[in-house]
Amino acid sequence: MQTRHPTCPVRSSFTRGCYLRGVIDEVLTHVAGSAWALPLMFALVLADSLLVLVPGEIAVTAFGALAVTVGSPPLLGVVLVAALAAFLGDTIVYVVGRRVGLDRWAWMRGRRVSAAIRWARRRLHRSSATVVFTARFIPFARLAVNLTAGASRVPAPRYLTLVAAAATGWAVYQAAVGAIVARLVPGGPVVAVLISIAVAIALGIIIDLIVTRLSPARETPPPGAADPSA
Repeated sequence: MQTRHPTCPVRSSFTRGCYLRGVIDEVLTHVAGSAWALPLMFALVLADSLLVLVPGEIAVTAFGALAVTVGSPPLLGVVLVAALAAFLGDTIVYVVGRRVGLDRWAWMRGRRVSAAIRWARRRLHRSSATVVFTARFIPFARLAVNLTAGASRVPAPRYLTLVAAAATGWAVYQAAVGAIVARLVPGGPVVAVLISIAVAIALGIIIDLIVTRLSPARETPPPGAADPSA
């Protein structure tokens, strides 16, 4: 037996998509209001700092959108939890670099990671703040900079202060993208989440391209989505 959806009152095969969207909206509302919403986002962001390919940015943007469309989790909570997870993840990578160096494991010698480490070595000691803030938005560069900082024995108090500031700025940015899109685009949770994720990905690509163009021609640009050697 078919049920009516408030936005699609007519029962017919042509309104099936509206019913499906209503179901997805309900699922997203349940996820956003659950007790494990923020812990789930924390785990994804932490894993993203360590494994690169985990969609931490997407998770923060999506929860930023849900904070506006659903009302939970609170937007401030999204920002604080994301910033803490990003800081802890980057700190763990820094400690790994300090303890094991840059070539202990096979993945450290991979083409993309090696290229990122070479770039980080050239730039880190000349402009630490700029490199740390830039790398936070570019997955492979982020991993390489934290590893290299640890292996190069960059003083922990100074470096981790920069990491904390960069993680906070990154969290505010990612959550704000989702929140702003959700404010501007009508259509409920599923529409806000999908569009905000698309916008976040597009902005990430733009950042990669800008960083690549601003890098001096004699240097390898920070490896990431716009890395020409990838």
